[in-house]
Amino acid sequence: MLQSILNLFFPKTCMGCDSLLTQNEIVICSICRHHIPLTNHHLWKENEAYKKFYGRIPVEHASAFLYFHKKGIVQKLIHNLKYKGQQEIGPLLGEWYADELKETFQNNMDCEIIIVPLHPRKFKERGYNQVSTFAKSLSKQLHFTYNDTILYRKVYSKTQSKKNLLGRTEGIDTVFDVHFSEKDYNKHFILIDDVITTGATLEACSRALLKIPGAKISIICIAMAQS
Repeated sequence: MLQSILNLFFPKTCMGCDSLLTQNEIVICSICRHHIPLTNHHLWKENEAYKKFYGRIPVEHASAFLYFHKKGIVQKLIHNLKYKGQQEIGPLLGEWYADELKETFQNNMDCEIIIVPLHPRKFKERGYNQVSTFAKSLSKQLHFTYNDTILYRKVYSKTQSKKNLLGRTEGIDTVFDVHFSEKDYNKHFILIDDVITTGATLEACSRALLKIPGAKISIICIAMAQS
């Protein structure tokens, strides 16, 4: 009863198209869910995300859940998640993608989920890391450890989306580092981010994690930019 009254005065809208949600819809409407562009990367190892990093860093697995198109549903979802505080988007997408990834990781129970970190100053400005709820949802559904302390960002930088290609890659190798001990040796780290664009940030994070003896890297992102 109370929820119905709240919905009357504060109606919930779809995070992908702003239409009103029906009683049975959560976060995104049925139409957006039907039209959201899935990559299906999980169906084959040497997908376009994997090829993005081939010859740059050794990865066990790389995939993105969705395709990111300018002015599309996924751009709207990422914008609402990243800048509008709509963190309920993360768990929805995480649970959805985890169902598709269970077979891929069924024989890899030593995995630890790591998020691309924000600089403490950026975290204070935004108040949260936009990929944390997505990553925690994957962690829960896949029964992997979640670790948000081992990888850290040393350098504060402006929002990547406002930079050109050169600006996104310049000096990126000096931005990230790791805190680790012997207990972190030989682990399989699954690195999580929101959108794969150039791949430079994920490569830099991976290089930092590969300082850990015996480390293996996989990469999972919410989306991948597609022209």
